[in-house]
Amino acid sequence: MRIAILGTRGVPASYGGFETFAEHLSTRLVARGHDVTVYCRAHYVSPRQIEYHGVRLKVLPTIRHKYFDTVVHTFLSALWAAPARYDAALICNAANAPFAPLLRMTGTPVAVNVDGLEHKRKKWNWLGRSYYRLAERLAIILPNETVTDARVIQEYYMARYNAPSTMIAYGAEVERRPEPAVRQWRVEPNRYVLYVSRLEPENNAHLVVEAFKKVRTTHKLLIVGDAPYAHEYIRELRERAGRDRRIIFTGFVFGKDYRMLQQNAYCYVHATEVGGTHPALLEAMGYGNCVLTLATPENIEVVGEAGIPYANETDLTAQLQRVLRDGSLVSSYRQRAQDRVKKYYDWEHVVDRYEELFARMAGQPLEHVDSRASDEKASSGEVEIARSNKRSEFTRSRL
Repeated sequence: MRIAILGTRGVPASYGGFETFAEHLSTRLVARGHDVTVYCRAHYVSPRQIEYHGVRLKVLPTIRHKYFDTVVHTFLSALWAAPARYDAALICNAANAPFAPLLRMTGTPVAVNVDGLEHKRKKWNWLGRSYYRLAERLAIILPNETVTDARVIQEYYMARYNAPSTMIAYGAEVERRPEPAVRQWRVEPNRYVLYVSRLEPENNAHLVVEAFKKVRTTHKLLIVGDAPYAHEYIRELRERAGRDRRIIFTGFVFGKDYRMLQQNAYCYVHATEVGGTHPALLEAMGYGNCVLTLATPENIEVVGEAGIPYANETDLTAQLQRVLRDGSLVSSYRQRAQDRVKKYYDWEHVVDRYEELFARMAGQPLEHVDSRASDEKASSGEVEIARSNKRSEFTRSRL
């Protein structure tokens, strides 16, 4: 099939979750024999780069602005892609749903991956939140298919809009490769706590910094991430860290350096409160980390019983102190995390599901995918995720 992916900053990944997702999905689809084009933004991918691991890249300009960057680029991408008449197109982010008709008018069936509940993000003003609420409605009307990445988000769309969607989670690789030293940031393997996210208020890096400052340990805290439009918040984070030399800000890290940081952390802290399935959380689990996660329904859905939930800053301090004192507990959760990723978040299974979706949209048979096996695995995953949601409700009431 000829497939287009729109709405991300492009590949190779150099920003966030959707970019990581687009890189894994596109390269794996190409490896299966499909012709995939990813539409990229000129300030993230060089216009001279026309291919990445077999994936065609179409680099287009946009307006570098907090509110217009995404929608302007996706509008231009849809205009450019429409005449190509792909067999299927995937638009990432509900904010880009209004552009689905541009592709459908020329015969390209469209799926929109809505991501999380963007209208809850603190970075948006009332106008941005209103637009995202409108985009949510359009995401169930304008495309051929609506895709959600977490059962919690799927249930939200059903409850609020009575709209069914196809739930396909993100995936993660399973590997842990210890390094003798991690010298770039002056940390030693197994001697640092890792936090990864875009540095925006709803991702709660401030909560992690404040909790860690109260922990008695010689371990470091690595804050991995950045954000192009959150300068004041990042300055506030650095002020909060103050003179605590244990807290290190690395900026964005990708590729082999990112994998090295994940695979050699003592434990991983996840604090995001808005969104569906967060790739960084899955990656931490797949790379064999003991995960401490903020007890939101979406996060508990992902970790199940393979992670340690916390409710607030005080609780996180106590849980960090606990795991830093108990290496056997950390080892146990590391194994649980990797086992859960293997069972429910394997990348090849995720790509199977997208391949089936695109084939259905294109009206093409897909003989080499064992749909029955995929359905059985998806069904078992749905049961476990439902159990995780119940655990989430119990955990939040208990905490």
